[in-house]
Amino acid sequence: MQQADRTAPETGPDMEGAARRHWMGLLARAAPKTLAERLATFDHALPAFAWLRRPETGSVMVRGRAGGTGAPFNLGEMTVTRCVLRLEDGTVGHAYVQGRDERHAERAALVDAMMQTSQAESLRAEVLDPLTEAEAHARAERAEKAAATRVEFFTVARGED
Repeated sequence: MQQADRTAPETGPDMEGAARRHWMGLLARAAPKTLAERLATFDHALPAFAWLRRPETGSVMVRGRAGGTGAPFNLGEMTVTRCVLRLEDGTVGHAYVQGRDERHAERAALVDAMMQTSQAESLRAEVLDPLTEAEAHARAERAEKAAATRVEFFTVARGED
């Protein structure tokens, strides 16, 4: 059995797929207003596109696992909006976002498509990096609030008489 080459560069389909999953998740979690504001500050003109699938709202079943590793169970349904678009150069962008905001889905799909073009680096700097920082800041605030409400429990052992 041959071992994997550990000196292979960190590029290729696997790394590209991981990067795309990261930015698509970031766009889906971003506040719609924040994403709109970041796109409005983007220095380049937004490209024209054609719909392959217009925004449509539906529901998906959310599954969970007890303790994160237990047997999966159906937790409940969640509303999502999805869409697919194609840029004039043929690049396709997809988006699934929580809720019913069609413009959020459209913007997320547009950024997904543009991230696969030559505009990726400037888009990352002007849109994705600020979204990443905002998400990290919000996560830190939540952790700080949770830590402030932490309660320490202790047990006093009764001594023997």
